[in-house]
Amino acid sequence: MITMKILREAEKELWEAVAYYEEKAPGLGLDFQAELATTLKVIQETPDRWPLREDGTRRCLTHRFPYVIIYTHISGGIWIIAVAHCKREPRYWDGRIRTSNGPLS
Repeated sequence: MITMKILREAEKELWEAVAYYEEKAPGLGLDFQAELATTLKVIQETPDRWPLREDGTRRCLTHRFPYVIIYTHISGGIWIIAVAHCKREPRYWDGRIRTSNGPLS
């Protein structure tokens, strides 16, 4: 299976969203976490399934929640760059792309 790394900033976004949904309704944060786990597994199993964009990233939408996983598939691995809400400021994560260009370890 392909190695997957989540950038610290993306992981922070993930847990902030889990907390937000859990505050909205008990159990909803756990549902969001499960949805993301499923989405990340699909990305790991078929990383080239989504189109390659000009900036070298790929994007996978979650099904139930308005979030997109932005990632790169390079150096034999996957780097999760952002867990972004679809209504958030576009491309706020651009500076992270350079961070993800190193080898996975």
